Amino acid sequence: MKRNRHLISTAILLLGSVTAAMAQQPSKASNVSYVDPTIGSVGLILEPTRPAMYLPNSMIRVFPSRKDQLDDKINYFPLTIASHRQQSLFGLLPISGEISNGHESRVSDREEARPYKYDVYLDDTDNVQFSPAARSGYFSIRFAGNKPHSLRFSILNKSGELTVSGKRVITGKENFSGMSAYFYAELNTDITGTEYREDNKKLFVSTGDKTQQVDVRYGISFVSVEQAKINLQKEIPAWGIATVTNKAFQAWDKVLGQINVKGGTPAQKRVFYTSLYRSYERMVDISEYGKYYSAYDHQVHNSDKPFYVDNWLWDTYIALEPLQTLLNPAMEADKIRSYVTMYEQSGWMPSFSILWGDNPCMTGNHAAAWMADAWFKGVRDFDIVKAYEGLKKNSLQATLLPWKNGPATSLDSFYNEHGYMPALKPDEKETVKEVHGFERRQAVAVTLENSYDDWCIAQLAKAAGKPEDAALFLKRAANYKNVYRADKGFVWPKDAAGNWIEPFDPKFSGGQGGRDYFTENNAYTYNWDVKHDLHGMFELMGGRAKAEEKLDQLFREDLGRSKYQLWYTFPDATGMVGQFVMGNEPSFHIPYLYNYMGAPWKTQKRIRMLLDTWYTDNLFGIPGDEDGGGMTAFVVFSMMGFCPVTPGIPVYNIGSPVFEEVNIKLSNGKVFTVSAPGSSAKNKYIQQASLNGQPVNVPWFTHESLLKGGVLKLVMGEAPNKQWGNGEQAAPPSSLEYKPGK
Repeated sequence: MKRNRHLISTAILLLGSVTAAMAQQPSKASNVSYVDPTIGSVGLILEPTRPAMYLPNSMIRVFPSRKDQLDDKINYFPLTIASHRQQSLFGLLPISGEISNGHESRVSDREEARPYKYDVYLDDTDNVQFSPAARSGYFSIRFAGNKPHSLRFSILNKSGELTVSGKRVITGKENFSGMSAYFYAELNTDITGTEYREDNKKLFVSTGDKTQQVDVRYGISFVSVEQAKINLQKEIPAWGIATVTNKAFQAWDKVLGQINVKGGTPAQKRVFYTSLYRSYERMVDISEYGKYYSAYDHQVHNSDKPFYVDNWLWDTYIALEPLQTLLNPAMEADKIRSYVTMYEQSGWMPSFSILWGDNPCMTGNHAAAWMADAWFKGVRDFDIVKAYEGLKKNSLQATLLPWKNGPATSLDSFYNEHGYMPALKPDEKETVKEVHGFERRQAVAVTLENSYDDWCIAQLAKAAGKPEDAALFLKRAANYKNVYRADKGFVWPKDAAGNWIEPFDPKFSGGQGGRDYFTENNAYTYNWDVKHDLHGMFELMGGRAKAEEKLDQLFREDLGRSKYQLWYTFPDATGMVGQFVMGNEPSFHIPYLYNYMGAPWKTQKRIRMLLDTWYTDNLFGIPGDEDGGGMTAFVVFSMMGFCPVTPGIPVYNIGSPVFEEVNIKLSNGKVFTVSAPGSSAKNKYIQQASLNGQPVNVPWFTHESLLKGGVLKLVMGEAPNKQWGNGEQAAPPSSLEYKPGK
């Protein structure tokens, strides 16, 4: 009879697994089927992507923790993460057999990652499945074989505590970066034993020694254990992973169904929809059913509004935020409102609004670009007066130094007076204590990026009721001219006495990573980082024709040294074509600049080549750090056939659509279609264009026209039409005098 009971229980387990698997299958063709989270999960030089499971813009983000996709060992599954590629919070790992410190489970080749579910066989445990909800998650573990089975819960950061309550409940608190996270977890079976190890940072809970299905459902909170329990009860009130999986699938089916494509290859569709999936990883809503914890004033707030964190603006203002402004303007307003709230709570507009507070990474005041872009595209549901107040304060009263928060320094006073960040000579010792030891001054990049951000602030001045400020910020917007050296044809570092730094190599100078003068790139890249006044920059270069020659040469210029030497100093300069860097964000707009020079066909040529070369559907398919949609949103835009160049100027540059048809469902109920019949690897050049039947002879269109819906029809061919869009008046707007509000 005991044997029969064992057979019956095994049959029930198998039947449950089959039923769950059937429930997890999409009932219709879905764009979700094209998503492969493992694309790009082996980094060329820097960090790889993570094959993460999460709901769009939600708190819970889970992935198998290991070096990269080639690593055959999983260290643990985080119950969530604090920020993309930052701290993991709480670890869970199933173990079969004797427990040893540092136990890791080997992964077999049976692994499937989807946005809505993860399924893997571990060599010593058998099957593990996971599916996410917004603030909670569900693991289902099938233990095989007659040997001891346990679950290892871990504190992954500095300190915390793990507690067993009764026979089936485990709770935890973890302290990290000045705040705490909490979880509440329930098991579907009794705990038969417990053991703490490594100063109580690891808790092993035994579940018996028979073949069994152990399910763990849990909630996460940044408020309390009690709130974590509430989050779980509201989102996963019943046992069974199939329901959680199905709800997660439906959430992804909805957002990925907002853009539908026809044509292209299966590989191109995998790249496109995987890129779109990654564009929903951040920002994340950390509100918890009427309340949220804010690290910006270290308080729990009662609110019925979403509260979004985790925005790496240096990476995301270029393409990710414009993409979400296009697809989800109401959510974009919520995100900007969150930033304004953070300003009110902390006194500064955040740079990188990490969960645990502002992380002053990189350079620039790019909240200005983000908010100006949203405002002039019609996103108005936020306090523009308060937002402007914070942006202005950051520009005039905060330090502009890289990786630094707080009030202005002596270098900022110099910038305000002279219009550029002074640079040090090679090997000159730093004398300003506030300068970051590794990141240094990045003097030219700071000048260029803040010139652009100040232009954006100038455009918002009137809307914020401060028209008298516009002149000041427009003057500051021209600061980029102070670091352009006309006799050399490059942006160039200048010392405090106004002398050009010598010696200086535009390809290589600037200490570790070029950070004395630039941010992760060299002068060849930053020569084009004047998004707000491209026509003015071309004049400095000698006119459009000279600028075009210089841009051609960018893609052809040799490295001037071995790749080893280059990447030892510039590890972020990946995905290179000549001196062009596809794997780093300041380059994204550069291929589109031919549209401003009278040679749109070269934009079409370059975009196709770059997409085909660097964005593929395999483990190596992303050429640089993919910062939570910062890079792949550029891919989404470019594969659709258009892309923003200057956030804050509400127009899109036309490139070369990969697909024969792209249909975008807009939030206002309209549909915008890019129709390019016959588009292919050969037919990549635009012969002629029309918008809703009216001829288009310029390589750009407005956001306003897009919102009206309709069809942008592009006639494609094998040979370039060098006359289309080539007139000087056909160039997209980009000048100090342009006013996007008109």
